[in-house]
Amino acid sequence: MTIEETYRVHSQTVYRYLLALTHDADLAEELTQETFYQAIRSANQFDESCKVSTWLCAIAKHTLQTYRRKHPSTFDIEEVEQPTASTEVDVLAKLSRVELLKKLHLLEESTREVMYLRLFGDLSFREIGDIVSQSENWARVTFYRGKEKLRKELKKDER
Repeated sequence: MTIEETYRVHSQTVYRYLLALTHDADLAEELTQETFYQAIRSANQFDESCKVSTWLCAIAKHTLQTYRRKHPSTFDIEEVEQPTASTEVDVLAKLSRVELLKKLHLLEESTREVMYLRLFGDLSFREIGDIVSQSENWARVTFYRGKEKLRKELKKDER
């Protein structure tokens, strides 16, 4: 597969992954471009032990970490868009952006990442599983358990 084909097939997945982590469309686009640049530079290191999308998302995550080290966080929690209401996020739709992010932050890291990717990145469970090197079913169960933990937290807060 040529780099052009790889970009065409995987750029949206990488972009949505970065968007879910950064909540900033411009930054996600910039980091997507940097991810593919880094992928070209290290293409000889890809050993095909994982899917190309998984490898690219690992590069994207590293690229984001490098960016954050070079640019101390100026992230404004108020700029995060509220996830769209759907049958999956009906319980979460009641929360403000700040409340939602506070609740998500309390979750264990792997659950939090799945929740971010699903709610903010609008990725399918299959895509999430590929990105975190787990099965689609694992991503689905992790999201469900995270949603249930958030639901319990909401009930505690209502008391």
